[in-house]
Amino acid sequence: MSVQALPMYRFIDHHGNLISPLPHWAKPSTLIQYYCDMLLTRTYDNKAVALQRTGKLGTYPSHLGAEAIGIAIGRAMEPQDVFVPYYRDMPAMWARGISMEKNLQYWGGDERGSDFRLPDQQDLPNSGYCRDFPFCVPIATQCTHAVGIASALKIEGLHNAAVVTCGDGATSKGDFLESINCAGVWNLPLVFVVNNNQWAISVPRSLQCAAGLLSEKAKGAGIEGVTVDGNDIVAIYDAISNALDKAKKGKGPTLIEAISYRLSDHTTADDATRYRSSAELEEAWQFDPVARMKAYMIKQKIWSEEQDKDWLDQCKEKVEVAVSHYMQLTQSAPESAFDYLYESADPDLNKQRDELINKAMRMQGQGQGQGQGQGDDNG
Repeated sequence: MSVQALPMYRFIDHHGNLISPLPHWAKPSTLIQYYCDMLLTRTYDNKAVALQRTGKLGTYPSHLGAEAIGIAIGRAMEPQDVFVPYYRDMPAMWARGISMEKNLQYWGGDERGSDFRLPDQQDLPNSGYCRDFPFCVPIATQCTHAVGIASALKIEGLHNAAVVTCGDGATSKGDFLESINCAGVWNLPLVFVVNNNQWAISVPRSLQCAAGLLSEKAKGAGIEGVTVDGNDIVAIYDAISNALDKAKKGKGPTLIEAISYRLSDHTTADDATRYRSSAELEEAWQFDPVARMKAYMIKQKIWSEEQDKDWLDQCKEKVEVAVSHYMQLTQSAPESAFDYLYESADPDLNKQRDELINKAMRMQGQGQGQGQGQGDDNG
């Protein structure tokens, strides 16, 4: 059975046709904004892949095909909520106020890209807000972090919630299963969003779990499970908004399975043609979330091809400005790798730090310093 035939929450089909009445919040201006967000983050994604191919970025995990999920998360959350992302969540982080420059900095091997303490670009949705966590590359460990965060929110009596994301492969990890179990037992204000993009690197969804729906795993934890069309931004936004509202009212956590498809390689270090057929990928493109929303808006006469071209040109300009800023950033000092490791100074680490400083100075004198964007491989 095709994954698109699975029972799931949906408002707009892949042809851009309305199949259920839209929720009250889905005004034309709102839908246009969300579409523009998706197109901008896709433009960024294309550029980021190109930067990696030319040695200006480290290993990079494309979010191609996951734009609706990310923008829905970022737009549905309130500033005082806490987002705990996994590595494919640039759209959500951007919608939460983390600039494209910060994302490029992180994937360029510079940990300052994880420092959200200072205000970012002023035109971003939640500019300057910094309670969110940086990307988590290890699989599913962020789920346990989110349990701790949600526990703190509950203990402090704050009427906020946490959202944690992961891929379908992560749902096979003990960290994930323990986290949904604890969230249920402790009735935490926590929303789990699983981007079920059908592939855990080279392992297809069919070999990961015998359950028809990953949301069924919620039953064992005694929490609500919802399966939603992750290519329909109206559906995924509505599901996340409802789950957040429930969590903040003390009615417990929710596990949301967003059905999508990874239209890219796993990362730029992967070659999906070795394990995935071109026919499968071609079929998946028919469900592209960006094309779906565009088709719907044009049919409703709230958007046009001319507007689309104009906005795409603006997106390219915005991305190029971000890239220019990234390329002009000064490198972080090598010894900064020793910052924040321990509360007080450690003699052995101080010795290593001094050795690194001396080595860096010698390399700089010999003209061997690295340029910005050519740092460590983060992926």
